[in-house]
Amino acid sequence: MRMRLKLKTVFVLYFMVSLLGLIYALMQLGQRCDCRGHAMSKDQQISQLRGELQKLQEHIKTSELSKKTDVPKIYVITPTYARLVQKAELTRLSHTFLHVPQLHWIVVEDAPQPTPLVTDFLAASGLTYAHLHKLTPKDRKLQEGDPSWLKPRGAEQRNEGLRWLREMGAAAEGKEAAALEEAVVYFADDDNTYSLQLFEEIRYTYRVSVWPVGLVGGMKFERPVVEDGKVVRFHTGWHPNRPFPIDMAGFAVSLRLILTNPQARFDGDAQMGFLESSFLQHLVTMDDLEPKADLCTKVLVWHTRTEKPKMKREDTLQKQGLGSDPDVEV
Repeated sequence: MRMRLKLKTVFVLYFMVSLLGLIYALMQLGQRCDCRGHAMSKDQQISQLRGELQKLQEHIKTSELSKKTDVPKIYVITPTYARLVQKAELTRLSHTFLHVPQLHWIVVEDAPQPTPLVTDFLAASGLTYAHLHKLTPKDRKLQEGDPSWLKPRGAEQRNEGLRWLREMGAAAEGKEAAALEEAVVYFADDDNTYSLQLFEEIRYTYRVSVWPVGLVGGMKFERPVVEDGKVVRFHTGWHPNRPFPIDMAGFAVSLRLILTNPQARFDGDAQMGFLESSFLQHLVTMDDLEPKADLCTKVLVWHTRTEKPKMKREDTLQKQGLGSDPDVEV
């Protein structure tokens, strides 16, 4: 009997404690909880983890691309000249190139000797590169106030890049020479914008490949017009009867074709809009052109230009002796 009473007492006590615990829990559910600090901490942790994951993914992708050696190499020739936005332009371009496997960047300065800015920039870029220089003769340079279209720009620098390639090709032997047979050359200005897909499109160029260019010639785009897989004319608003009415960003050339045609070069005295033609007419005819980018229906490169910075306040401060520190590289 006493045992039964003890068990009953224990049961009642257990029930009462459980009931009180349940009532306390229900009361807590009705209370407002300021969890903002805790939630903010969680959000920060999630954001940080996402950032680290993105960096890791980019690193893995870059590592995988850099190991991709069984594809034709692309030699990219970029003329450049000293100006306030030069480093910014080169930085943007190099970040695109870092994602392109088997790319060799040939940077040619319009200068009497390599400048420290470009030298240091390329050394830290992480890219395979050649750093050259070739000064444009004074009579071929644009003067202050001249419109950008008045004279061809970059002809001497592109020709210097071609000279370097031909010297390299002449010295190549064995497997190196065989690899050059499949390589491709592209002329990429430092103020354009490039889709990564473009480089995979042009990597397999037999002679000269072509595609559309956006925001050029006062039009939304210029492009080769393709019928039955062949380029038959060009959609352009200016001198469509030029031998090759195409923008510099709109074609790539087989290195083999360049090496076997040493006379092919850019004419620095070519009239406006004929610089590309002065080079291509030594290499191919219209029938030889290879349309890329879904038969020239997709725009994968844009002829963008960085706005020239306005330095009025800087000029005012310099007159007061308060200008920006000249030792800080921009």
